[in-house]
Amino acid sequence: MSRNNGSKNPFHGFWALTNRELKKWYKEPFILFISIVQPVIWMGLFGKAMNINAMFTNNPNIPPEFANQIMRQTFGTSDYFSYMAVGILSFVSLFTTMFSGMSIVWDRRLGFLNKVLSTPVARSSIVLSKVMSATIRSLIQASIVLGIAFLFGLQTGPSFTPLNILGVFAATFLICIGLSSIFLLIGIRSTRWETQMAVMNLLNLPLMFTSNSLFPISTMPDWLQIIAKVNPLTYTSDAVRQLLLYETDVAQLLFDFTYLGIFAAVFASIGIVLSWKYLSK
Repeated sequence: MSRNNGSKNPFHGFWALTNRELKKWYKEPFILFISIVQPVIWMGLFGKAMNINAMFTNNPNIPPEFANQIMRQTFGTSDYFSYMAVGILSFVSLFTTMFSGMSIVWDRRLGFLNKVLSTPVARSSIVLSKVMSATIRSLIQASIVLGIAFLFGLQTGPSFTPLNILGVFAATFLICIGLSSIFLLIGIRSTRWETQMAVMNLLNLPLMFTSNSLFPISTMPDWLQIIAKVNPLTYTSDAVRQLLLYETDVAQLLFDFTYLGIFAAVFASIGIVLSWKYLSK
């Protein structure tokens, strides 16, 4: 990366660093395989084993029509697996973006960060390249998981069209931008991977279970509903369900995307500002 090229094209360093991150990923297919297997296991074991539909439909005292009505009133769909499988897309986004912060810790420890900081590459490009690479990885993995969910029996709603898949990618893109920025903020000054791992282990399950990824907010205790209503994963899952499962409520869908857009913009901006202030050799 020459100094002249960097000065002429401010995006040169950004794309070079993004490409480096992606190369580290696709040159290790085993990592991709493992990242796909985990959500598939959740869908195949948790989604199918926890057959909530059967609790009502297999009960001889509950008419099938009434059982379907209960499911629709609770989950918005008569098939719990479809409800849960859509929430797994948030699961994929969360666990993929968590490792974006780990990447900058290792770059610092191995000396690569010092080399980049000695070039004309903007400090913001260092952060944004890791955000973008994590987002691209998440989109690819979410696409694969969504395809597998359809094979497992995901049932789409009355408003679904193939174009809605683009909306699913848009929602996933926004949540990944925000989440990866948060985890990079945590790791931007850290020199120990143990610190980043401790934070990841602390945040992953609370973020997952304080959202509507697996169960509706209405079934949660009042104090937990308050947390769920500010959790960005809640709005990601709701947006994707609006696009895939429900009869689309345009106003709610716009609110979901507005919330996710603000979430992504705020934390990406904070990441850029802190990169100017704290990234140093």
